[in-house]
Amino acid sequence: MEPGGTKGGEALFIWGLGIFLLGFGAYLFLDSVRVTAGNAGVISGLISRRGGGGMAGTVSNALIFTPFFLGIVILFFDATKKWAWWVAGVGLIFIIVEVISRTQFMVNLKVSHMVIILGMMASGAGLILRSYVQTRNLKAKDTTNNEKE
Repeated sequence: MEPGGTKGGEALFIWGLGIFLLGFGAYLFLDSVRVTAGNAGVISGLISRRGGGGMAGTVSNALIFTPFFLGIVILFFDATKKWAWWVAGVGLIFIIVEVISRTQFMVNLKVSHMVIILGMMASGAGLILRSYVQTRNLKAKDTTNNEKE
């Protein structure tokens, strides 16, 4: 008797267990990651190194927002100016790059927990791949059996 009453039921069961192990392991891993902001991003780091420190950190933050601010002001004055769209777009890109480059991820886990979580994720991925191969082999056998009949 086949699991689930159909051919390939064991592959679907293994696939479901694999999805659970992989998903739960990923949840536990992501649940233990803490996100914080760092001291300087890419753009502000370049500006503060050239400015010699001091007030450079504060000034660089203002410089990052200035192109976006000016672009928006000009667009509200006259939205037909293409260069104003470019200035606002470049300013927005500067802001996004700065925020992403300041983001730091810290994993707060014991090594034993990390091994268990990575083991769950690896075994889940292995079960998913195994069920895929089993399902593919069953489909290949079915097509060859149907051709012979």
